[in-house]
Amino acid sequence: MALLILAHPDIEKSLANKTIIESLNQKNMDIEIRDIQKRYPDFKIDAKKEQEVLLRHDTIVFQFPFYWYGVPAILKQWYDVVLEYGFAYGSTGDKLKGKNFVLSFTVGSSEKEYSVLGEHHFRIHEFCKSFEQIAYYTKMNYVEPFYFYGTSLNAGYSKEEIIRNAENQAENLCSLLRTL
Repeated sequence: MALLILAHPDIEKSLANKTIIESLNQKNMDIEIRDIQKRYPDFKIDAKKEQEVLLRHDTIVFQFPFYWYGVPAILKQWYDVVLEYGFAYGSTGDKLKGKNFVLSFTVGSSEKEYSVLGEHHFRIHEFCKSFEQIAYYTKMNYVEPFYFYGTSLNAGYSKEEIIRNAENQAENLCSLLRTL
């Protein structure tokens, strides 16, 4: 069974991430979805509880909107608190060794904006290096991330486009989970 850590500051107002989660739920996949923003609105994450949950799964999926070139604050806090010395790294920190580390995220801007000539200058995969390092440092298997561009209605993308792309992302994620 896979674990999906949902890290969205307001999933009810989301179109893309909410559609991904709804699509996954409709597919009846063997996946546990944990909405950490809902579970820990005060950011006081229960490290031991989260570690217990991690130990029950072989594949960990992190679902989030790509914010300011990284993750929402709740996911950063989750990494800081849960992936602690002696559990996730260090001489005895091998509890995540061999588990799959999967990123699934949404990007508001267009792909063109994430290029050397674009507004954000760097390509998305360059921003993923820190996640790859987290997987490496915790001895997890880094799986190439799933993401799509154009999730912002404010940037001119239609609701139908966003929903279609989110449903495709959920389907691609399901296909991957069936193989792991």
